[in-house]
Amino acid sequence: MTAASTAAEPATAPRAEKTWRRRGLLALAVLLPLTLAETSYDSVREWLRGEDLVTRDVAFGQSVPFGGSGWKLADLRGGKAGRLPEGAFAVIATFTVTIGDPDLQKQWLGCKLMLTDATGRRWLPDFISGVGLPDGVMNCASAIFSGAKPGDTVTVGDTFIVPQDAVKTIRPAVGLGSERPWYLRFERPPK
Repeated sequence: MTAASTAAEPATAPRAEKTWRRRGLLALAVLLPLTLAETSYDSVREWLRGEDLVTRDVAFGQSVPFGGSGWKLADLRGGKAGRLPEGAFAVIATFTVTIGDPDLQKQWLGCKLMLTDATGRRWLPDFISGVGLPDGVMNCASAIFSGAKPGDTVTVGDTFIVPQDAVKTIRPAVGLGSERPWYLRFERPPK
């Protein structure tokens, strides 16, 4: 090495280091969001598949295809019954379902009947001592394993406990694993 070549090396080394540092930061700015997106994609997808998030409103009396079958609200009734706390009402929601795809174990996996109100609250089925489903009405689990064939009509329903302040605005809803994040929310029967 000569004296001239050793003097030039220190000047180019910091410039090359700055260039690589900039490239590294640029790569980090591109790769970090991509890595976060890749690692969280499955979690977000599973969360969406497990939650009833997007409403499809259904008019009373209308039958809607959902989970390979046609769902229609049959009845919504309630009142004071059984051993309920003060200010609580028992509600029974029933649906008539015309079976399309007979593989209910696949189509209806995660079947969830619920009630919603105007403020967005939700109630899931509950056991009420002294209150049972009407004759011929099955809950989701029973319907899934009923052996229903295409064209059969089954009646699916459940019992709920709701507070008195929600009774006038409750609407029955149905969520199915094969349709999530969408769920059906039915209009109340006319009085």
